[in-house]
Order: sequence, then structure tokens, then C-alpha cells
Amino acid sequence: MSADRVTTEAGVTGVARLDKRTKNLTARLEPGDIAIIDHPDLDLVAAETLVACGVGAVINVADSMTGRYPNQGPVVVTAAGIPLLDAVDPAVFDRISEGDVIQIDGNDVRCRGRVVGSGTALSAEAVTDRLEALRKSMGSELERFAENTIAYLRQEKHLLLDAPDLPEIPVDFVGRHALIVVRGADYKEDLALLKRTGYLRDIDPVLIGVDGGADALLESGVKPDIIIGDFDSVSERALRCGALLVVHGYLSGDAPGSKRLEALGLDHEIFSAAGTSEDIAMLMAFERGAELIVAVGSHTSMIDFLDKGRNGMASTVLVRMKVGSRLVDARGVSRLYHSTVRTFDIVLLIVSALSALIVVGLMSEPVRLFLRSLWLAWS
Repeated sequence: MSADRVTTEAGVTGVARLDKRTKNLTARLEPGDIAIIDHPDLDLVAAETLVACGVGAVINVADSMTGRYPNQGPVVVTAAGIPLLDAVDPAVFDRISEGDVIQIDGNDVRCRGRVVGSGTALSAEAVTDRLEALRKSMGSELERFAENTIAYLRQEKHLLLDAPDLPEIPVDFVGRHALIVVRGADYKEDLALLKRTGYLRDIDPVLIGVDGGADALLESGVKPDIIIGDFDSVSERALRCGALLVVHGYLSGDAPGSKRLEALGLDHEIFSAAGTSEDIAMLMAFERGAELIVAVGSHTSMIDFLDKGRNGMASTVLVRMKVGSRLVDARGVSRLYHSTVRTFDIVLLIVSALSALIVVGLMSEPVRLFLRSLWLAWS
């Protein structure tokens, strides 16, 4: 439970922060704030970010679990002991202003002493039970997802066959590793492990942040060489860190990320291609001659794509087929690696050190004279 959360018998009280885009809201949340969002099927990454911000409670005007697929976001929030009030009257966005002190009282939301909205308080047990039920009944959603993927595979096969029109950027990939960071599941842990094991220092890969992945790199203490994406979830700090900026443009000619960069007066290139931003980041590294592509936090499963609001993963399937011989997916590697030290290892280290000291001492002439004197004195 956050130390800044105020809990009374009547419920949780905190400062209201509102935004219909959760990713925008998290940038201004403070510990103890009550987040008011409009996020159907609350996804894993959004939930982990809300928890990391230390929110006092979450009010969602949408259904946090619509039943379409087993999204894990509500499980993460409730497991952290954070109250989650679900399916609240959307009018709270009009009845509550940013900065108002509000209170969650059971299923009600109170502001200035009156009820401004009601919903359903979700318990950790209820959410977990719902998740398990959805996992057992997702056959129809899987079938629809597969059909959409196959349909788009027919349309996007050029990703596999054609050479893309790459942007001109002054970064040499040839013979180097390219580390592509996406804010997906386990990205913080995996990136921390790569840093802790010396990979970032010893290999010195080209660092590519995909949208918010740029901020993840900065938070780990390294600067991205390239930032690529729609630029809708990248901090201005990251944009001004000196990285090369590549906007993901669409085949229709639209490049929405350019508008933000132009408003900030930042130079950038446009890479127009089908697929997701992480797909084209992999394509760029592959076509530019990267020896190895290491992906952190990448989206690889049906659940990942449904979390992102996509109904298929055709472009990712095709891109991974193309770059597969050079691709290493680091997602979840931190779960396999635990840098624990056993008691036996510590004892062995101490014994080895003492043995080395004894050998060195016995080889020393002054020590040998001292020991000979003791022997003569006792004999």
C-alpha cells in the first residue's frame, strides 16, 4: 500500500487525476493520487505503470475486463492492494476536475461531499477468478484472431519479399548488435539484467527505443542512439536527449508523429512501412546489416496484441520470419536468471582466500624466520 494513500473507514481519499488516455495520465501521477481512466480491458503494461506510480486507487469508466480475452491488468492492480472501481458513470469526467480531492466510498465516488458516480469495486479474488474463467473460454477469440492474421498476411506479404525504403541515418549497424527496447512485459527486469551482466558495456550495441522504450533506456542510465515510433508516448526529455528521431509513417502517407516533432522544432526522418513500430525497428536493423538483433519487451503473443488493441499479428509474423536468423528475444530472460549466492559458494571463497594468504606467507622469508624462531623456542 502506498504510504501516501489516505484510507479511512469511509474509503480511500486522494487527489483526482483524469485522462481518457492512460499513457498520458501516468506522466503526471503522484503517489496517493486517484487515477480516473477510460480504459476497456486494462492491459498489463498500463497496470504495471499505474502501480509503479503509487496511485491510491483507480477509477475506470470502462469495463476493466470486458470478457473478450484474459487481460491481466486488473489482476496486477488489485494484487498490489490498490482499490479498483470499475464501470463508473462516464459523467465523472465532467463532474470532477483535475486536482479535486475525491473519495471512494464502497461503490461510490464522492466529491465535495456528494456522490458523483458509482461503479463496482473489484476484489483481487473476483478478478483472479474472472481471469481463469476467461482463459478457459477464449477459443472463439483465438479463432477470430487467427482469421484476421491470415487475412492480413495475404495483404502484407511484401514485408517479407520487398526491400524497404530505409531512411538515411548516420548510424553504422554493420557488424554490431542492435538492442531494440519496447515497453512490453518484463522490459524493466530484462533491461536491468542486460546492464548488470555487462552486456551494454562490453558489447556496446546500437540502442533503439521504440516510443516509450526510449524512456526505459534513459531510466536505466543509457542514452538511445535512435528513437522510432509514433511519438505519442515518449517524454520530451527523451526527444531532446540527442538521439536520432525516426517517425513511423504509414503507407497512406500519413506520419502523425511528425506533427509533434515539428511543433518542438526537432529534426527527424520518416520511415514509411506497414506493421508496428517495433516491426520496422527490426527491419531497419536487419537491412542496415546488424550482426544480431536483441529485442527487449517485444510483443509476440495474441494476448500482447489484444492488449494493444490489434486484431492480428501478420506484420510481426512476417518480419520475424525475415529477421529470424539474427533475432534474439530477451523477453522474460530475467525470470530464468537469478544472481543468488549460495552459502557454500561464500565459504569456498573464504577458504580459497585464506589458503592463498597462507601460501604467500609461507613463501615469505620473514614469515619463515618467525616460524623457525617459534619452533626453536618451543622445542
